[in-house]
Amino acid sequence: MSLLPDAERFRRLIDGSGAGAVAAAARLGLAALAVPYGVGVAIRNVGFDRGVIRRHTVGVPVISVGNLTLGGTGKTPLVAWVARLVRRHGITPAIVSRGYGARPGTTSDEAAELAVVLDGILHIADRNRVAAATRAVEQGAGAVILDDGFQHRRLGRDLDIVAIDATDPFGCDHLFPRGLLREPLASLGRADAVVLTRADAVDETRRAEIRRRFESACRGRTPAVWAEATHAAVRLRSWDGAERPVGDLAHRRVVACAAIGNPAAFRRTLATLHADVAAFRSLPDHHAYVADDVERLADDVRRSDAALVATTLKDLVKLRRTEIAGRPLVAVEIELRVSLGRPELEQAIVGAITGDRSDP
Repeated sequence: MSLLPDAERFRRLIDGSGAGAVAAAARLGLAALAVPYGVGVAIRNVGFDRGVIRRHTVGVPVISVGNLTLGGTGKTPLVAWVARLVRRHGITPAIVSRGYGARPGTTSDEAAELAVVLDGILHIADRNRVAAATRAVEQGAGAVILDDGFQHRRLGRDLDIVAIDATDPFGCDHLFPRGLLREPLASLGRADAVVLTRADAVDETRRAEIRRRFESACRGRTPAVWAEATHAAVRLRSWDGAERPVGDLAHRRVVACAAIGNPAAFRRTLATLHADVAAFRSLPDHHAYVADDVERLADDVRRSDAALVATTLKDLVKLRRTEIAGRPLVAVEIELRVSLGRPELEQAIVGAITGDRSDP
């Protein structure tokens, strides 16, 4: 049983919707903790900016795909999209990540998820990402995609892409742990490209407002590329490899679960697919499922007489089963669709891997 609050409870606390004296006191405590965190971030960034902290290269192009905030920004589908583009241009990519959720001898959550959708692409998870990238090159990679790499500045990169979730772009306007910001909004100024994910979840006016605020925060050094993307549910996957159309969820009673950074986004996906969600269990990000978790889901199925159990790919690769309480367990597979700025984003990526740095 995790001692951490699930993502939704934590968000209600930091965004102010959690009322009462206890919640207010908790926010004050978190604000106090955010001060030394912010000082540490600032000192570290100055060290890299002034060359005091050394950056390493590995002899091949490196593309970083990262976040400015904690929680799910839809980065994993973006990593897959970049990897496919690199491979289409005849270069063998490898994905390097820190390996959140991995124990010694096991595969990280993201690596297991990406292995399902990116057949044959090498993925190395290691806390020492310079060492991981070096191993990837030794194993034949012609380019490295650094997953969750915006803050990992020890590994030099040829392109910095940052994913921003349109539904919560500013991380509750506070640094962690008072909010979800890993570093101040102004840090976006060192990015080369921004991808506003889940752009269809807000209207055009809101998207323009988000862009203006970030450009203002960047203090004159704005990223060269601004792109907007949507997340499309493309199929349902089972643990045994079977696939079903996403339409199978429409008007069916469903029990759902998600242990991801932004479970509300998964709820919205189910709503767009017209699933009748009878019960939804939100668990902490990277939660390791145990027998009790499965039994609780089974109880939900029996009580609601659900036809299916729906989850994310990130959860499916940890649950590792085809059914719960006799009902099929399916994951909704998401693909990224770039709706604005695709030519500029593709040109920036291709330029990074080929050395052609023409202005997009």
